[in-house]
Amino acid sequence: MSQNQKFELRTLTFIDSLQPQLAQFIAKDNRVYDPSEYDAALFIEIAPAMEIHAMIDLALKATKARLGTVVTERQFGLMEVHHADQGEVKEAGRAVLKATELNENSRSEIQVLTNKIIRSVEQDHAIYFTGNAKGYMVLAGDSVFILETTPAAYLAMVANEALKAANVKLIQVQPYGASGRLTLSGPESEIDSAAAAALKTIDILNEMKRTNSGSQLG
Repeated sequence: MSQNQKFELRTLTFIDSLQPQLAQFIAKDNRVYDPSEYDAALFIEIAPAMEIHAMIDLALKATKARLGTVVTERQFGLMEVHHADQGEVKEAGRAVLKATELNENSRSEIQVLTNKIIRSVEQDHAIYFTGNAKGYMVLAGDSVFILETTPAAYLAMVANEALKAANVKLIQVQPYGASGRLTLSGPESEIDSAAAAALKTIDILNEMKRTNSGSQLG
């Protein structure tokens, strides 16, 4: 963060339609207002961390969007808002950008830390994944896709696009912290399709960042 810039935009991702598994996953860990399936959603992470509360206040007062998730860590603060009307969610994002005087493509580039497919897992391995799951169980013979990125919050959108593209099970997604992790399981061909969609989403977002072109918020 430069000396003459008050805020750093770590993540901004707009989700047009929360897929049922992801919506339920957010609701399971949520302590505020649960999203409904197919709501639009927005994840924003900024520094300094505690400034996220001022941004939440602006977004909620400017729109009808509902607050779903708040995470404040040492450096970064994360907010997630959602609403059935995409326009309300996009306007919440624009309100935050206006307040911080940032462009949405000022956000950090996504770095992939792990990109791995384990094909036809053995039973012991499946039991391990299930023991750490917050979503579905992994069964012996399933293939498993593991993706880790930094910043973490991008993984919400990445997971959503993977779930749109393939018939797979959401095992885990952690869209906060220094780095985030996504785990999906399913038939091998479906996992290949999900992984391709996930990585394509990252490439699109990074290209928008690099060229400072395109807009998620319109």
